[in-house]
Amino acid sequence: MADARAPSRLYLASGSPRRAELLAQIGVPFDVLRAPGIDETPAPGEAPRVYVERMAREKAAAGQARAPRGAPVLGADTAVVLGERILGKPDDADDALATLTLLNGREHRVISAVCLMRGDDWRLQVSETRVRLRDLDPATLAAYAATGEGLDKAGAYGIQGRGAALVATITGSYSGVVGLPLAETVALLEWAGVPYWQ
Repeated sequence: MADARAPSRLYLASGSPRRAELLAQIGVPFDVLRAPGIDETPAPGEAPRVYVERMAREKAAAGQARAPRGAPVLGADTAVVLGERILGKPDDADDALATLTLLNGREHRVISAVCLMRGDDWRLQVSETRVRLRDLDPATLAAYAATGEGLDKAGAYGIQGRGAALVATITGSYSGVVGLPLAETVALLEWAGVPYWQ
């Protein structure tokens, strides 16, 4: 373990229930911080990986400003990327259907960055997973979009829910596609002396 400090309770700078569920799954004691909203607009010409890393750092920093001094704070961000185009959360069911139609039968990347800040120090890890959706007919895509499951998710689908039926193959981190790559997160927790399996 790189950090010999006493274990400390983690603060999660995210309102994502999926990230909270994944931390709970591996037994991490944590509290959720509703960090102030930050502008999640990609900068002009910003590469997807650079964007996701920046967002994770900014979210962790915003959470750190609200956490007890010196406490470990975790920020994360996930982007669905087709080519070099970042596909955000859809505005409505029609937008979700347009995104799903774009991804239909094609491979895309899901890039997740995790940043852990503790005091003046921080570490960041990145996971990249390749996902290919099945080649589905328009009626099936429309039926899924109409469920509303993908409205709060980048790429307009949830692999941990009904959206799993859309996926043909996945190469990489399943938890990274859900929103928090656990192997990378555990490495950061070990660095900061945050317990898991509690």
